[in-house]
Amino acid sequence: MRTRRDFLAVSAAGVAFSVAGPMSQIVAEPRVKTAHILTGFTAGLPDAVARLLADQMKTYATSIVVEPRPGASGRVAVEAVKAAPPDGSVILFAPTGFLTLFPHTHRRLRYEPQDFVPVSTVASFAAVLTVGPRVPGEARTLADFVSWCRANAGDATYGTPGVGTSLHLIGAALGRSAGFEFLHVPYQGRAAIQDLLKGEIASAIMPIDSSLGLVQSGQLRALATTGSARSPFLPDVPTMMESGYPMLKDVTWFGFFVPAKTPSDIIEGLNGAIQAALRTSQMGTSLAKLSVEIDSIEMDGFAQLLASESARWRGIVQATEFSPQD
Repeated sequence: MRTRRDFLAVSAAGVAFSVAGPMSQIVAEPRVKTAHILTGFTAGLPDAVARLLADQMKTYATSIVVEPRPGASGRVAVEAVKAAPPDGSVILFAPTGFLTLFPHTHRRLRYEPQDFVPVSTVASFAAVLTVGPRVPGEARTLADFVSWCRANAGDATYGTPGVGTSLHLIGAALGRSAGFEFLHVPYQGRAAIQDLLKGEIASAIMPIDSSLGLVQSGQLRALATTGSARSPFLPDVPTMMESGYPMLKDVTWFGFFVPAKTPSDIIEGLNGAIQAALRTSQMGTSLAKLSVEIDSIEMDGFAQLLASESARWRGIVQATEFSPQD
């Protein structure tokens, strides 16, 4: 999987300026009066990141409101932005999977990728495969765990945030690649971690922040992460690729999208405000506390990323024989 290192980000567009006062001071002029950033989730990581960014994007709008629109695995928010006027007042903040994975895992979507303009990614994070007390303590590596799964077919289970998610498919691909039956147990949100701690399931594949503290305290064992490189938050844990599974890579990018036909000057102004926000020291510090890395891929590079990720997920969905959902 390619990351921001594989793309040359285009330069951020300048913010509109106006001249005012006897000394002809240059002051930033917001693009719109009130902007609404829609997310597809209730309180949690995406909402927290969106609010941090909104606080730093004052040059874009006089007022920025973050509105969670949960429902249909996040698709309610996507559909709302598609239907919004293309004037920059309604913005989608979402994981790229809404446009790269869902078209391959859902039979009927009320939107298409071309209904949106990708403006910029802002952050990325990998997932981690963890095991709990159901798996013997001597299983310290992914190879150990695979051997245990082969010998304990009835216990080889993994939890994820839901059916058809990228983490569900990563687990399915691991089972197929390693030659064992890996039973998927879907959960709402991050509830899998509690059952993992109780020994109800053997393992979980979840975003790193959901179990980082438990790994650090020794309550869970992290066997492999899904990024292209080791996570700075778990530097001693190898990637799936290092562990012998080069195709099992999954990085979640969160980014901003606006409706198609939004004027280019509005898009450029939004991009400029996003890049300025990401350059502030507050954003770097705050995102690190959430176990999230700043990862900015702007406009043209973002479009290339979406195209390559869509093709990659199409191949994984086909290889795992996943049946698209309604």
